[in-house]
Amino acid sequence: MIDTRSGFGASEVTADLTAADLLASLRCERRAEDAAAARQLDLAARWADLHPPESIHHAAAFTVPGLDHEEPIAGEGCPLVTEFCIPELGTVLGISTTAAKKLIGHALELRHRLPRLWAQVHAGRVPAWRARLVAETTIHAVPALTPEAAGWIDTQVAAVAGKVGTAQLDRLVAEAIKRYDLSLEPRPDFAAGEDHEDFEADQYLNTDRRHVTFDTRHIHYDGLMRMEAELDLADAYDLDAAIQHGAATLKALGSTAPLGARRAAALGDLARTQTALDLHTQGTPAPASAGDHLPAAREVVLHVHLDAAAAGEDTVFGPTARLDNGQRLALLDQVKGWCRASRTQVTIRPVLDLNAELTTDTYAIPDRTREQVVLRDRTCVFPWCTRPARVCDLDHITPFDHDAAAAGQPQPGPTATSNLAPLCRSHHRLKTHTAWRYVHLRPGVFEWTSPHGHHYLRDRDGTTALDPPAPPQTTAPPRVPQPRRP
Repeated sequence: MIDTRSGFGASEVTADLTAADLLASLRCERRAEDAAAARQLDLAARWADLHPPESIHHAAAFTVPGLDHEEPIAGEGCPLVTEFCIPELGTVLGISTTAAKKLIGHALELRHRLPRLWAQVHAGRVPAWRARLVAETTIHAVPALTPEAAGWIDTQVAAVAGKVGTAQLDRLVAEAIKRYDLSLEPRPDFAAGEDHEDFEADQYLNTDRRHVTFDTRHIHYDGLMRMEAELDLADAYDLDAAIQHGAATLKALGSTAPLGARRAAALGDLARTQTALDLHTQGTPAPASAGDHLPAAREVVLHVHLDAAAAGEDTVFGPTARLDNGQRLALLDQVKGWCRASRTQVTIRPVLDLNAELTTDTYAIPDRTREQVVLRDRTCVFPWCTRPARVCDLDHITPFDHDAAAAGQPQPGPTATSNLAPLCRSHHRLKTHTAWRYVHLRPGVFEWTSPHGHHYLRDRDGTTALDPPAPPQTTAPPRVPQPRRP
């Protein structure tokens, strides 16, 4: 018998297990995984209990992209949590601050507004991931669910042990909104005394779900990005007709690409005011000067980084360039195709040595210094944060002393690339108002220390926890009492 224990606390696995033994072991491991996830939810809720918002510590919330408001991390009736406790939980778990917000929000939503489902999770009858899907839906329902409406959904979901899909959840939310009269505000164009009954009865359906979303987190190496949209029916038909016409036009102009690729290219042409149509005029090629008076439809801004030590080396995909937008690699051939497109403006920017030290005597950061730091670090340098550096604040790692010159003292926090780093606004506030601290070890490499003494190394390849993992738990956690069957 050969022991192949992994060393991570897993149960013993031997080489002579039968098929039935393997299935039994997998089932056991899944149960252990579900139990661990349930305990993690409980611990996250307890962490939130220790950190209510106080003074300058704002309550944690989700910023809604493109809007001027924030959404709470859990629904009405749940306790508020200080924003500054979230990152420490996220870093010890190796997840982003946003993911940690979701974990805490789901834990509070389940414990306070979906108590039946919460009990089933800890009794082992509903896996934590399924309960979290329900919590995510009830937290962000539009309009917001009252505790009574969320409790009604909890009753319905718990009755089937959480076995509901996305479509069923949407129907339950719609029913709860109607049942508890949670309609949105009446339309302002109703005349005084007009009967609103029909409108209010169906107002729960009047949530505007239209959107166009680009998945910037997952970009393929050949420069492809996924887009998802929900449109007004008439707009969708019009867009489909325009894309189909553009695809047919590209084929008539000699394109041999498959239909899907031509439809994608036609959508891009629509974004650039149909630049493909500049190539022909009723079947006759347009003169070269026909579009000279038109503004550029596309501006290509690329930052190509080459390591002098790696000169002459190549990748399995061939030559590549790094895109400033999205922090992704693109094939050089793909970049050439973008630049060859009609009415594309190509901008050549000066080369910056990312290892050079740029400094100034003022607090204000010159554009050249800012650009160097942005290109050097690429993202917010807080552990596991991926927000692009170009939309971040530049933080003086050692604070700038505005009174140093008047006092005749040397500046402790100079405006220099070695003392600057990009931090997104939430993590900038975290560093300013809490005990989180970090140092710049060398260009692009930072070491962070949390208020509880955990250490993290952050570089351009990601984040590494420097603390040794905690010893495995030797005693079983307290069992959650299960209700007796009648």
